[in-house]
Amino acid sequence: QVQLVESGGGLVQAGGSLRLSCAASGRTFNNYAMGWFRQAPGKERELLAGMSWGGGGTYYAESVKGRFTISRDNAKNRLYLQMSSLKPENTAVYYCAQSGGYGYKLRSEYAYWGQGTQVTVSS
Repeated sequence: QVQLVESGGGLVQAGGSLRLSCAASGRTFNNYAMGWFRQAPGKERELLAGMSWGGGGTYYAESVKGRFTISRDNAKNRLYLQMSSLKPENTAVYYCAQSGGYGYKLRSEYAYWGQGTQVTVSS
């Protein structure tokens, strides 16, 4: 059974930074691509960033390119999202997700999600 547990969310002022972490278990971590999503109230869940199983390939949504960085530590079964220059409109629940296989650039390629962690950016 796949388990994804996010941590690191919280309240931050506009312009600040946060680092999200995701602890994964249940499947061999380094066999699967991983990603981060977010969902704001009243909006659809959107794919922000994805990373290939080995870390050599990445994808970023235009809205976060240059401000967010995805990384993974396969030895620790962990995924990270470093977020900087945060804006109030980035307020959302952020989700870690695991791909059903090797794909990481499309929402439909992800099969498992964590419970999410709230990020609130104050102005």
